[in-house]
Amino acid sequence: MNLGPEMLFLLILAFLLFGPKRLPEMGRKLGRALAEFKRASNELRGQLDNEMRQLEAEEREKKISPPAPANTVAALPETASAPAAVSASAPGAAVAADSDPHPSPGPGVEGA
Repeated sequence: MNLGPEMLFLLILAFLLFGPKRLPEMGRKLGRALAEFKRASNELRGQLDNEMRQLEAEEREKKISPPAPANTVAALPETASAPAAVSASAPGAAVAADSDPHPSPGPGVEGA
């Protein structure tokens, strides 16, 4: 045990002020107080950790988007394919591409 000169001085001073009968009693009280303080600080730390975990879980839930409804997912491929049909066909055939799967040839084309 490494006692510095300051600590040794304080122990001698406490022994002279309080006497040999009260020092053990004061040491027990100090030990109990320190144990209670440590217990309370550990409890507080545990509560703070739990709160932080809950907040992090809530933030993760907010970042994850909810799954899309089935009707929205079905509509996406149709809207995605419509611009391709418009760009591949003639401007007048764009209306026909939406309603007729086999658009008629453009004006002036006969036979087909």
